[in-house]
Amino acid sequence: MNLEKPLIEVRDLYVNFYTYAGVVKAINGVTFTIHEGEKFCMVGETGCGKTVISRALTNIVPPPGRIAKGEIIYHRSNGEAVNILKLSNDELRKIRGKEISYIIQDPSSALDPLYQVGFQIGETMVDHGTVKDMKEAFSKAVKLLKNVLIPDPHKRVKNYPHELSGGQKQRAVISMGMSNVPRLLIADEPTSNLDVTVQAQLLELLKRLVEEGQLTLFLITHDMGVIAEMCDRVAVLYAGNIVELAPVDEIFKNPKHPYTIGLLKAVPNPQSNIERLEPIPGTIPNLINPPSGCRFHPRCPYVKDICREREPKLKEITHNHYVACWLYDRGVRA
Repeated sequence: MNLEKPLIEVRDLYVNFYTYAGVVKAINGVTFTIHEGEKFCMVGETGCGKTVISRALTNIVPPPGRIAKGEIIYHRSNGEAVNILKLSNDELRKIRGKEISYIIQDPSSALDPLYQVGFQIGETMVDHGTVKDMKEAFSKAVKLLKNVLIPDPHKRVKNYPHELSGGQKQRAVISMGMSNVPRLLIADEPTSNLDVTVQAQLLELLKRLVEEGQLTLFLITHDMGVIAEMCDRVAVLYAGNIVELAPVDEIFKNPKHPYTIGLLKAVPNPQSNIERLEPIPGTIPNLINPPSGCRFHPRCPYVKDICREREPKLKEITHNHYVACWLYDRGVRA
């Protein structure tokens, strides 16, 4: 991992969803950088905006969503820096699936029921010129399915999606994401449909690909165990805001934000003697009308008046450890 060489920079990103009920302020001024060769993870409760951010990285936020503000700077292999949000559709097609690839959470929606799995994996490679024809693509698809531990890959490439189990569909989608050897692989809960043994094997495969220098990984999950095993740095997301950003060891050994502390207290830890897990009280707020100030303040045990009035900014409190909380602002008493 090279923290001096950014691959993609997200700057002050706002994403809204324009619904009949009102404007959902889904992403609220998020800023972070993914560096080349690192395993960057994003964690948070369901509905906090993780998937929306991952879709925004290649400008595929689905309607009625719209990127309202911000920049997404992608550093190409030739050194050129481009703003993803300013590129034409033709320019984006050259990047999507080739340089930046995506593994979505629901494999059934990613696979077309009318085509063989091998054809769907191969089509991406043919479109981007990774292989010369579909015959070569099918041959490579067999190897890709073997890499993700699908039994009898020679047979499975000829299967249709309905002939595969849920776990096999997920592994086929992972094969598709890795087929063009992307520079950045965005994995949105890539192992959520797999049993524990296969999950561990695939996570090990992704880790090995990163460590061999073949790709950079942006992993989205709500599983703190996966984060501990896989990540170099972690961004903790709450209600569309990054509330903490730090190396993975810091997150587990020295969490700062009350929300991060709450997440860790709610996860079973076999090494501790805690008899009862502590849930975070309340629920994620309605983002059509989010709370004023800090969006976490209605659930925070340390809430102060300023938390209700002013939104804290993400600040570096120790080396590479950023927190958005008034408890750590020098001008405000805890």
